[in-house]
Amino acid sequence: MMTLAPQQPTHHDDEDKAATPRADCVADSAGGLTFDIADRGEPGPAHLVLYLRGTEDKVRLPLTPVAGGRLRAALPSGVDVPEGRWDAYLQMAGGEPCRLAPGLNDLRSLVDRAPTPTADRIAVRIPYGTKHGNLSVRSWERSPHAEAGELHIGTDELTVTAQAYGCEPTPDAYVELTDREEGAPLVRAELTPEQGTFRFTVSYGALPPGTWDLWLRPEGEAGPRVRIARLLDDVVDKNPVFVYPTVRVETEQGPVTAQPHYTVDNDLSVTVTALS
Repeated sequence: MMTLAPQQPTHHDDEDKAATPRADCVADSAGGLTFDIADRGEPGPAHLVLYLRGTEDKVRLPLTPVAGGRLRAALPSGVDVPEGRWDAYLQMAGGEPCRLAPGLNDLRSLVDRAPTPTADRIAVRIPYGTKHGNLSVRSWERSPHAEAGELHIGTDELTVTAQAYGCEPTPDAYVELTDREEGAPLVRAELTPEQGTFRFTVSYGALPPGTWDLWLRPEGEAGPRVRIARLLDDVVDKNPVFVYPTVRVETEQGPVTAQPHYTVDNDLSVTVTALS
């Protein structure tokens, strides 16, 4: 999905619009961002400050003059930006931070992004406009990472093709499904290697009612658990965009419905609901 369009704030007062500074954002394929803001000619150093929502964490980026009467801040992919939602502010010398509004978001480099499979760290930063018309950045940092690709919905099963980054599935590898409420035993799904990717099938009949989270176990029981997610594109919230059908399945415990979906963190899960 390609994004190259201004995002409109929700308030409509012309005076407020003129007073609110806007930042244009450009994403690069490595996970870096640049922010451009109109230079208002105020003296002293200026910074773009990102605050991690719900915490005291912040990242301060110096704004420096560039051509066209603009100030620019760079957020390289190597800078640590822990996973979460970061609210963007402009802070001039000696002043209080001022919330930024979104301008033009150029996210074309994120479309069909494909890091090298040996990358030991995946950094994803997607700027977006909030429902209140403010600029925020959604950040993910995964090491290692399992990227969900095509999902095929069968009559009673789900087949997923995925790509591992920063880990190589061994012959002992499998996919583990965990009940989010921890009320049911773990369920395993076997892997099939396919030219740099892997494929697995989840039988809905093997899942008791509940929400099930999907994990890659690349080295079997002795190795790490890697959450299976879809991060490598320009869609900040997958759940309302990638909507998969609900299927009815007859199981030994009775009829259920099953639906794969992405969580608020863009992780892949399956919800199974008993039918009364």
